Amino acid sequence: MSDIVPDSLKILVAGGFGAGKTTLVAALSEVESLHTEELMTNESVGVDSLDGVENKATTTVALDFGRLTLDERTVVYMFGTPGQPRFSFMWEELAEGALGAVVLADTRRLVDSFEVIDFFERRSVPFIVAVNCFDGYRSHDPADVRIALDLDSDLPVMLCDARERESVKEVMVELVSHVLQLELSGQ
Repeated sequence: MSDIVPDSLKILVAGGFGAGKTTLVAALSEVESLHTEELMTNESVGVDSLDGVENKATTTVALDFGRLTLDERTVVYMFGTPGQPRFSFMWEELAEGALGAVVLADTRRLVDSFEVIDFFERRSVPFIVAVNCFDGYRSHDPADVRIALDLDSDLPVMLCDARERESVKEVMVELVSHVLQLELSGQ
C-alpha cells in the first residue's frame, strides 16, 4: 500500500463563507499558517450575505495554507479555499493535483455547501463532509446532514470542532482513509 501514498499530500479545505476553513487549517498546521484574510469592505455589501455570521469582519480572498508532517516521508499540505462564490475561480487552481478535500459544512448556512460539493463531484475529487460545531448552536446528527445535502450513503460525514487540533486530525485521517479506500476499490 505504500506505493499508493505519495510523499506529499495536497488536501483542500473548502466550504461556505464563514464555515471555519481558516480556523481548521490553523488548528492543524505545524507551522504558522498563511492566511490571505482581508477586512470586509463596503464593496461586499449586497454581494456577500452575512446571514448567520453577522459578526464576521474578515474574509479569505485567495487561500489559506498549512503543513503537517506525518512521518519522515509524508507531509500534508492543506489549502483552504475562499468561501464566497465570487472567489470560486481560485477553487479550480487550488484543486489541481489535490488528493482530496474536506467540505466544511456550517449548519447555520448549510445551503452554502451545495456549490462546493457539486464542484468536487463534477471533477471526481474525493471528499468528505465535516460539520463544524459552533458554540451556542444546535448540533446536528451526521445522518440528518447527509439527508439534507443529498449525499451518498458511503460518503463520510462527521462532526468536528475546527478550533480543536485533535478533532481536525480525526477529519484528516478520515479523508485519507476514504481516499485510500476509493483507490483500493478502483473508483
